[in-house]
Amino acid sequence: MRRINRNTKKSLARSSARGEGLDWTFLGTVICLSLFGLLMVFDSSQVEAYASFSDKYYFFKQQILWMILGFAALGFFSFFDYRKLQKLASPFFITSVILMMLVFLPNLGVLAGGAHRWLKVGFLTIQPTELIKLSSIIYFSSMFQKRYNQKFFFTLTGAIVVIIGFFQKDLGSAIVYAVISLTMYFISGAQIMRFLSVLGSGFMVFLFFILSSSYRRDRVLAFLDPFADPNGFSYHIYQVLIALGSGGLFGLGIGQSRQKFAYIPEVTTDSIFAVVGEEFGFVGGVILISAIAFLILRALKISELASDDFGKMLATGLSIWIGVQAVINLGAMVSLIPLTGVPLPFISYGGSALMANLVAAGILLNISKQSRKY
Repeated sequence: MRRINRNTKKSLARSSARGEGLDWTFLGTVICLSLFGLLMVFDSSQVEAYASFSDKYYFFKQQILWMILGFAALGFFSFFDYRKLQKLASPFFITSVILMMLVFLPNLGVLAGGAHRWLKVGFLTIQPTELIKLSSIIYFSSMFQKRYNQKFFFTLTGAIVVIIGFFQKDLGSAIVYAVISLTMYFISGAQIMRFLSVLGSGFMVFLFFILSSSYRRDRVLAFLDPFADPNGFSYHIYQVLIALGSGGLFGLGIGQSRQKFAYIPEVTTDSIFAVVGEEFGFVGGVILISAIAFLILRALKISELASDDFGKMLATGLSIWIGVQAVINLGAMVSLIPLTGVPLPFISYGGSALMANLVAAGILLNISKQSRKY
């Protein structure tokens, strides 16, 4: 890959500082998706919020707060020279790993549904797995620019996957993390046979995760036959499919979802697309999926035109992250894959996920401003 000279770097940095070359199409798509996500959180969360907090606007207000913080972070990173992230890669990664381990401490970690996934910091609850995805992309992008120990890379990746998938009981995020890491490893110039052997080993690990948990086995059975046990192990996907089927071609209308009234589990987070499908129908669902796909393709274009190898790898990793997470969430909602606990980027409720997604968008905007011809 061709590297730009020092004068060109200075010129691009000055243009970035002035805000020239901002990809308004990419930014506009991010804003539209985030605002639509806020609308759907408001729409889908009122019943659960009132039942849990006696305030039907609780989740909506929390999401507004995180959105304000997220767009502030987007603005900062859109002007912050992404090349400086190379120096911050290791400290940021180490910090996120420490936060990920703190969820197991009784006074800091939040245990819910038998899973250790959240960390209580003051009045905020964060999910460190979202931070570890972002920090790992930055860290691996920096690592792949120089000679590195492949055994260390695989050991590190495997350890994090085990912590997320087995100990935190978040198989969906473990899959996303593994796909991000292995894809970045492949595009960094890995030998195809070594890559395939690692891929095979990874498949065996995830097969062990599934077989070692009755809860995960039930989700596979529900995937194979969503109508097998509507009141038992297939209840979740059964209710999701009812919602999507009820929406028909054009939907029941905004605010008219019936399945959001305590029928669909995790309706504001992992299953929010079911409410979108019920209220906006097949056409609305296709429009949303098209907008997300357009955003991912735009991000990949930014990667293609990035001015240096680090920018290319970083933009590619961020694109893969958003894309894989969207595919897993949407695939689970339409029963193409088993249900997993993965939020839909920019749409689902969740402060950590939204913040991380908006930071990623800010970095992509900065890379696009400093690209060769974007």
